[in-house]
Amino acid sequence: MKKSLRRIATLTLGAHLLTSLATAVAGETEPGFKSLFNGKDLTGWAGRPKHWSVRDGAITGITTKETPAEGNNFLIAKDGDQDLVVSDFELRFSYKFTGPWGNSGAQYRSINRGNFVVNGYQADFEVGVAYSGILYEEGGRGILAERGQKTVLKEVDGKTKIDVVGSVGDTKTIQAGIRTNGWNDYVVIAKGNHLQHFINGMATVDVGDEQVSKAAKSGILALQLHAGPPMQVQFKDIRIKPLPADTAGDLDGMQGDWAPVEFVANGSPLPADDLAAIKLKVKGNEYFVDAPDVKDQGSIKLNVTTNPKSMDVTSGSGAEVPAIYELTRETLKVCYAVDGGSRPTEFKSGDGSGRVLATYKRKQP
Repeated sequence: MKKSLRRIATLTLGAHLLTSLATAVAGETEPGFKSLFNGKDLTGWAGRPKHWSVRDGAITGITTKETPAEGNNFLIAKDGDQDLVVSDFELRFSYKFTGPWGNSGAQYRSINRGNFVVNGYQADFEVGVAYSGILYEEGGRGILAERGQKTVLKEVDGKTKIDVVGSVGDTKTIQAGIRTNGWNDYVVIAKGNHLQHFINGMATVDVGDEQVSKAAKSGILALQLHAGPPMQVQFKDIRIKPLPADTAGDLDGMQGDWAPVEFVANGSPLPADDLAAIKLKVKGNEYFVDAPDVKDQGSIKLNVTTNPKSMDVTSGSGAEVPAIYELTRETLKVCYAVDGGSRPTEFKSGDGSGRVLATYKRKQP
């Protein structure tokens, strides 16, 4: 049985990028956009009740001396009982600060760390004059583009290298168009590794994230309350439109070495000791599996137009296996059919199902 499971593992690739953009409100606000806020309550969002509420028709985050932020904390967009996961999209919303100090941001393609702590890309904004419009990676690489910059992110000798390759505008001119204690309109566009921010119609950053080991292809959405002095920030007109996914972007995101953390064939999990002995590498459109009983090299073909996204795996022996996959920066997940079965429609493997479910975590360089 172990040997059979290992052979099935040679056909396994996968990832996490289920771009389900089901929203709390069904109405469209512009062609292709869906509202994420009903204007009445926090249906479709989850956060700390002492910090987040709805006031005057806007999502409102407030901290006081008595109820500090307790570190940066976040209101997380939900899709039913699960966090809302997005990949390629255009996000539009309006924000407003009230008071002399405030710092916030919209997290996207991010990771839920638990206890309403989120790490990942952040479209930053504040009451001050330094950070509104920048791209910041919360809990990660820090500032990836200052306001007005066009940057390309690369990895050199194991470290992040930020190349400033151009400008999208003068930082002082952009800041002059931002209202300190008034409503501002923010747009975030994420398409493959290309990330863009706009405030009040002005481009603020343009980033190409080519650091494959760090670049997020999908993740959650969240709104930030920053630690510090008491503050109030509000959000309204939050809506999102999925953009056609990028096959090349997904394939780029799969490159590198992966370690299996779960492998279930026909409802039977592979023991941890056997998992630890399996190595997976993706290079180009080829995969390489090194296991105690099997060494295999095959190819993959992705289709990003289906939901869930689909993958066709061709093993070294020529066997063809239909699969579905999800992809995030840190995780690959796949569910695929064996023994000539039809393509799976969900990420499950039960007794006698003819389905294999496998999950990998990226190995850090």
